[in-house]
Amino acid sequence: QVQLVESGGGSVQAGGSLRLSCAASGYTYYNSYSAMGWFRQAPGKEREGVACFWPGGGSTYYSDSVKGRFTVSLDNAKNTLYLQMNTLKPEDTAMYYCAAYTGSDYWRRCRRDLGAGADFAYWGQGTQVTVSS
Repeated sequence: QVQLVESGGGSVQAGGSLRLSCAASGYTYYNSYSAMGWFRQAPGKEREGVACFWPGGGSTYYSDSVKGRFTVSLDNAKNTLYLQMNTLKPEDTAMYYCAAYTGSDYWRRCRRDLGAGADFAYWGQGTQVTVSS
């Protein structure tokens, strides 16, 4: 059974940094036929995708709102996916989730808009990020 567990959220001031982790069990990133997404949802707003990563090929996608500030990486030894968030802004405040896409076109899923991630099959419980001005 696949389980994804996020951690690393917290409260920071604008301009600060956080690194979110997504640890997987029942699932190995580097030999999985899947793509991984990072999503966020702020109160009263729809969930949005901010980053996508294909472990098999290393390709990444970032939304315009985070491009240049957020970076996805993978530690194969720890089987953990990371989202490094720098130069945080108050508008980054949200619950952040990692999710796995396991469709047959997993290798190119990151080339398409993430939307709200309705086609992602597995989700973590989320970790809260709060950025104060």
